[in-house]
Amino acid sequence: MDENYQAVVQKVIKNGNHGPYAVALCEVGTVTFSLEKDVWQEDKFPEPGTFVLLADFQKKRAGWRAKSGRFVRPSDERNPETRKEKRE
Repeated sequence: MDENYQAVVQKVIKNGNHGPYAVALCEVGTVTFSLEKDVWQEDKFPEPGTFVLLADFQKKRAGWRAKSGRFVRPSDERNPETRKEKRE
């Protein structure tokens, strides 16, 4: 899955068994992503309620994983390719 998705962070786990990670909700459902530097592109961790842009998805037995993530920026709001988000 090569698309980018806006997601809303639901929770942040700073001391997971495999390092820090976050759980977010987007159009494809619940997605987890690592907060290690090889995945998370920002200096600060997101907080619950924060919008993030996730990409490079992989389906795992436990659900979707994003292999790339960053905070949503104003320019993302103008780009239809990055505006996909969970509709409630």
